[in-house]
Amino acid sequence: MPALDLLRALLPRRCPGCDGQLGREAGLCARCRAGLRPRVEAHSPLSPRAAGHLVTLGEYRGVTRRAVRALKFGGARDLAGALGGALADGVPAAWNVRAVVPVPLHPGRERERGFNQSELLGRAVAASLGVPCVPALRRTRATAQQARLHAAERGTNLAGAFQADTCRLPPGPVLLLDDVMTTGSTLLACRDALHAAGVPQVYCAVVAR
Repeated sequence: MPALDLLRALLPRRCPGCDGQLGREAGLCARCRAGLRPRVEAHSPLSPRAAGHLVTLGEYRGVTRRAVRALKFGGARDLAGALGGALADGVPAAWNVRAVVPVPLHPGRERERGFNQSELLGRAVAASLGVPCVPALRRTRATAQQARLHAAERGTNLAGAFQADTCRLPPGPVLLLDDVMTTGSTLLACRDALHAAGVPQVYCAVVAR
């Protein structure tokens, strides 16, 4: 067991969502879990043609913001199950998702962090949906951190940064998954790579927007 995980297991646990006492629940307390309400966004910033193709747990604030930050920067990996399970509840059956594809980190950044939070979330969503989680995307080059760029720079930063390998993907629609969406540039670049590789239908899911 990694040292951080061992320390978290030994210390009294606090809920990352509200800082209240965390009982036997994994990741989030019952009250914070009950507040996670997935929804299909009627208006998507990805593009007009993607309206209704994005499911989220809401805006990047409150419980979702604190939980994502605890997962991403605090190493609280057990949060992936709570967040991913809630997100999966909002995926419409009509989408007929056949696989979940997480947005990749550059290998160097993943080694530095020790994990890809989107892949942890993707596994949880896939398990809830009963489909495989397939890392079908890879970054072909390192990019500047999107959060540090202006909106107009983000699309250029990611141009040609992703490549898809669909050999392990089952035929049919896929669910592209990331932790947070700001302008949608990362999801658009990944979606374009999947389309270019022959995936006909790509839906999207993020914990927070």
